[in-house]
Amino acid sequence: MDLVLCVSLVLVVFVTPVTSTSGLRSVTKTQVLGFDWKNCGGPEAPAVLKTLTLSPDPVSIPGALRASASGATAVQLEAPLALNVTLEKEVAGFWVHVPCVEEVGSCHYEDVCELLTQLTPPGQDCPEPLHSYGLPCRCPFKAGSYSLPLSDFQLPVLELPSWMTNGDYRVLAALGSRGVALGCLQVSLSLRSG
Repeated sequence: MDLVLCVSLVLVVFVTPVTSTSGLRSVTKTQVLGFDWKNCGGPEAPAVLKTLTLSPDPVSIPGALRASASGATAVQLEAPLALNVTLEKEVAGFWVHVPCVEEVGSCHYEDVCELLTQLTPPGQDCPEPLHSYGLPCRCPFKAGSYSLPLSDFQLPVLELPSWMTNGDYRVLAALGSRGVALGCLQVSLSLRSG
């Protein structure tokens, strides 16, 4: 699984534009602390993330991010590419399921390919540094290995639901197509907003 797809899994949960802005607020400064990840698909999962590094720790949003990643897919990833996201927040020592509200939380996305096409429409070059390294930013993702050397990104100001500005979170993102499981990524992180 390439960096774009991996980061898209996280972005779909935390940054995807929503159809309504009720309950969202601009956050002047957010920090992501203790970011950790692991594959959660079985040993035969066709799409796997092999490496992912992010720095600094904490990551400031807005702010600069350095990232590198590598992954592979044994099959072509193409539309429709479904994504099931389970989001949990730690509350008083218990992990609480966060429901899907305005397309944020524990949501089912029918086609991640469509979301990626909205971010970078056909005919537009992929954003840097993906373009420089020849990495795709929209479907289809051909079978093979992908690698992004250590690269710099600038994270923009974002809007978060009011309930999502501080806390510890776990995200399970399962990718599939036509009923076939393709890959799974588990992410844990803490958000601190100012």
